[in-house]
Amino acid sequence: MEYITLDKLVEDLELEIIYKADNMEKIKISASEISRPGLPLAGYFNKFAYDRLQIIGNAEWFFCNNLTKDLRYKRFEEYFSYNFPALIFARELPIFPEAIEFAKKYNRTILSVDISTTKLVNTIINYLDYVLAPGTVVHGVLMEVYGLGVLIIGESGVGKSETALELIKRGHRLVADDVIEIKKVDSGLRGQSPDIIRYFMEIRGIGIIDIERLYGVGAIKSDEFIDLVIELEFWDEKKEYDRVGLDEDYIDLLGEKVPKLLIPVRPGRNLAMIVEVAARNARQKKLGYNAAVELNNKIKTQMRIRKARDIRNEK
Repeated sequence: MEYITLDKLVEDLELEIIYKADNMEKIKISASEISRPGLPLAGYFNKFAYDRLQIIGNAEWFFCNNLTKDLRYKRFEEYFSYNFPALIFARELPIFPEAIEFAKKYNRTILSVDISTTKLVNTIINYLDYVLAPGTVVHGVLMEVYGLGVLIIGESGVGKSETALELIKRGHRLVADDVIEIKKVDSGLRGQSPDIIRYFMEIRGIGIIDIERLYGVGAIKSDEFIDLVIELEFWDEKKEYDRVGLDEDYIDLLGEKVPKLLIPVRPGRNLAMIVEVAARNARQKKLGYNAAVELNNKIKTQMRIRKARDIRNEK
């Protein structure tokens, strides 16, 4: 997403509106940086980052409160003449009358919140980093399995939701079914469900079920980083499937390479158990142990020993 509108930010973060600019729904925020306007309020407007959200905390508030009334009036008028997106007062600090006056004059939005300044800054930056990050939508199921985010994809009807339901019964957690919104953030690829279908799942023959209602809050998770992609496909007798695991396969998601496994589906295969094993094995690989490589090395070592023994016997 290239930008978010101010009214959407206010709604999502549940900020209190003290004064609303008449164009609030058209104000665009396209960067996650914020500004604490200590220097501008002290009269130094050179390099003032007025295009960012402005936050007044304890330090800025008490500085302004100690100014003479005339000087505060002058500073606020110059400050509000800049076209900033909004001014947020943290800790439910009292709003200066001059701020209200010039917000009306220059059509600026003033907001308030009852949390600390540091927490407010972190909340806004994390929120904007996420909503402004590059994103995509994928059809599948996202689960947390043994602490790893496992994205299950495949053709319609191959059994993605049924596999996820069995994983939930085994104690793992559902993040999203059917539609997964993926965002590229600094820590990796994070997936979640759209709000409207969050924690709902479609099971053919039954219909829509509510996982939170049926299995409790321990069976769900709001979001998860994607560590492994498992593609389910109907078994093809003519196709040669990997039986060793030496060849690593990856899928590209938003420019990030994510390990991918192709799992053939046919009657009698316990897909939930296979996904569990795949997750455990992926975690071992993250820790530096690859069973396929380990076995291959042992075989090579054994072959070298036998070859050396054969050479000695020939002599």
